[in-house]
Amino acid sequence: MLSVENLQAGYGSAQALFGVTLTVGGGEVVTLLGRNGMGKTTTLRAIMGLLPKIAGQVRFDGTDLTTAPPYRIAQAGIGYVPEGRQIFPTLSVEENLIATAANTRKGRWSLQTVYTMFPRLKERRTNPAALLSGGEQQMLAIGRALMTNPRLLILDEATEGLAPLIRAEIWARLAELKAAGEAILVVDKNIDALTKLADRHVMLEKGSVMWTGTSTDLRNDPSVIERYLHL
Repeated sequence: MLSVENLQAGYGSAQALFGVTLTVGGGEVVTLLGRNGMGKTTTLRAIMGLLPKIAGQVRFDGTDLTTAPPYRIAQAGIGYVPEGRQIFPTLSVEENLIATAANTRKGRWSLQTVYTMFPRLKERRTNPAALLSGGEQQMLAIGRALMTNPRLLILDEATEGLAPLIRAEIWARLAELKAAGEAILVVDKNIDALTKLADRHVMLEKGSVMWTGTSTDLRNDPSVIERYLHL
């Protein structure tokens, strides 16, 4: 579904990605792993058209999106949950969800189905988003992305900084999405949860792919975690 080949990108004159290649198949969950500053967020931003590419290609469902602007990439069927959530703080929960609702691409996601997945959002639907807890804001960011009825969901730091119970709820909801056939590309630091959820993992170091493998591969080779994730 998603094919990223030899992706190179950076900030001004500072190159940060050096030929990142990865794929996500239909219904597949793939993780992007690495220590802080290794290029995970940069990769996602480049895929979404939020960062200029120096070289490489991004294709989604056969369509070349390498030079497409972010709104075209979203319209193609990629939903993005950015690091830090970036919800609209002065809008209500419901206004945040309606603001991104797809009006041309049909799918299962509507206010009702998002509220069914995240009942807390329904309880707080008239509240300004700025007054939500961090966990509720993350639920809102995921719900906002789902309202675009994506075929691929990209999450950057899916559970960073959240309380254990909220983290567990987010992982449970992502497992439900996977079971329903949603393709997911996710960045997070919770290896135990990721190896239970994901089909494959892509390990980055200094903007390059250093290792790829399945959850079984990762569990069977602890040296990979020690080498690329531990400080």
